[in-house]
Amino acid sequence: MASFLEDLWSSIFTPGPTPSLLVATNATFASLQFLLFVLLIVTHSVHFVVLSFLSGALWWSINWFSNEVKEVRIREEEKERQKARLVMKGKQKTADAVRMPAVIDSTESETETESLAGDKDPIASSAITSSAERPPIPANPAPQLSAKDEALRKRRSLVESSGSSGYMSTDSEWEKVDGGKNS
Repeated sequence: MASFLEDLWSSIFTPGPTPSLLVATNATFASLQFLLFVLLIVTHSVHFVVLSFLSGALWWSINWFSNEVKEVRIREEEKERQKARLVMKGKQKTADAVRMPAVIDSTESETETESLAGDKDPIASSAITSSAERPPIPANPAPQLSAKDEALRKRRSLVESSGSSGYMSTDSEWEKVDGGKNS
């Protein structure tokens, strides 16, 4: 009994249906069906017939799914055995031979850069030239601002640095609103 419980505990963490898990599931559903039958006899309630039907359907579907998983595993293992037999007999190409393309003559091979370099178009061929061969790009000097524009730029930067809205309130403005009544 202890080894069954240990197997059951370890089967919880094992993917797929394990024999100990299936035994526990079938025992649980059998006891549930027995309990529902006893309750049906005692109470004569149709509810236990419906519950028994639902429980039986779930029990059947769990066992069906378990059998399907076993059949899929068996089919996959059989395919693996057949592949192994073919490899051993030398009738199947190895994975490397299948992935490797046929050797291409280097004169017929063109890559994107080779096709651009072979073009007679000077614009296309200039796209391939290295940065050492390219003439330097002239630096675009900053436009000269007039004194008036420079003063505006400085004022804007002062306003922007003082606050996010650009509006500065002073006490004298509040005195204007108040109308000088408090003084």
